[in-house]
Amino acid sequence: MVATRSYSLASPFWRERVASVCSSLLCSSSSANTQNVLKMQLKIFTVDAFTGKPFSGNQAAVVPLSQNIDDATMQKIATEMNLSETSFLAPLNADGPDAWTTCSQFSLRWFTPVCEIVLCGHATLAAAHVIFQNLGNTNNQLEFQTLSGTLIARKENHLLLLDFPENDPLSLTSEEEQTLSPLVEAVLGEEKPRARTVAISRTLKYLMVQLDDGCTRHDLENIRPDSRAMERLHDGSKVKAVIVCVKGRPGDREDAQEGVEKEYDVLSRFFAPWYGVDEDPVTGSAHTVLGPFWSRRLGHKELSCYQCSPRGGKVVVRTRGDGRVDIIGQAVTVITGHLNL
Repeated sequence: MVATRSYSLASPFWRERVASVCSSLLCSSSSANTQNVLKMQLKIFTVDAFTGKPFSGNQAAVVPLSQNIDDATMQKIATEMNLSETSFLAPLNADGPDAWTTCSQFSLRWFTPVCEIVLCGHATLAAAHVIFQNLGNTNNQLEFQTLSGTLIARKENHLLLLDFPENDPLSLTSEEEQTLSPLVEAVLGEEKPRARTVAISRTLKYLMVQLDDGCTRHDLENIRPDSRAMERLHDGSKVKAVIVCVKGRPGDREDAQEGVEKEYDVLSRFFAPWYGVDEDPVTGSAHTVLGPFWSRRLGHKELSCYQCSPRGGKVVVRTRGDGRVDIIGQAVTVITGHLNL
C-alpha cells in the first residue's frame, strides 16, 4: 500500500503558490512574445495612386525604412502585402529624428509579390505622397535614387509630378513579329484582327499593342486575356508586360460636365503575369511608353490618359522632347500601420 498526501487548494498557502507560479509563467511568455514581435517595428502605408479618392487607382504599400533590412525580407514583405508593388524608402546623407522631414534625397526600391523591378510609376507617386503628406517633409522637390537612375518628384498645385525617362516603343523585327504573334492573340483573343501597331520598349520589356481607332472604351474593357496562356507562350525573356491601348473618343470621360464635351486622349490596359500581376490597375511606367507614341500620333505634348482597369485611374503625360516625360497624378493614403518583424 502506497501512502499518499492530499493538498487542498482551499489552503491559503497553496492558493498563493499557484497564483505566483501562474503569474510568473504568463509574464515570461508575454515577455518572450513581445521580444519576438517587437524585434523590429516599421511604419507602413497603403496608398491609392493616380486617383483622388479611396478604393480606386492603383494600390501601393510604402515602407519608410528606419532600420536596414535585407533584400529577402523586402521580398517577403512585398509577398505578404500582395499588392502590385511595395516601395521601400530610406533617406540619403541624413540621419536623426528630422531626416524624414528635411531630407530631399532618398533611395527607392520596388518589389512585386514575386520579384524586384526596375521602374514603377504608381509606387513612386505613392512614395512621394507619403513623404510629403504623412511624414511632413517640407521640401517641394524630392530625388529618388533607383535602378532606373535618379527620378524626381515635385509638387504641382494639388498634384504630384514625376520626372521619368522616356521609353519610346520601337518596331518589332520580322522574327519578333512571328515569335510574339501567339502572345498577342492570347491577350486580344477575337479582337486580334483589330491590332494596328505592335511595338516594344526594349528597356522595360513592355509590348505595346495599339487597336484601331474604331475600337471603343467598351471594346477595350471587354478584352479578356488568358494570363496562363501568356505565361506558357512566352518565358518573359523579351516581354515582361503587355500594354493594350486605343485612341480616346468623345464621351469616354466619366467626369464630363453636362453640356461640355470632354474626352481622354488615350485609353489603355496593362497585363503583367510574368511579374505576378495579371492586370495592373494603373501603371505609371506604361505611360513612359504611351506618351511619346501618342504624342507623335496626336500632335499633343500633353495627354490626358485613363487606364481602364476595374479600379481605373487618371494619368496626365507631358512629353518634353529631351528624352524625359512628366507623369502627373494624385494619391490618397488609405491605411496607416506598423510592420512587426
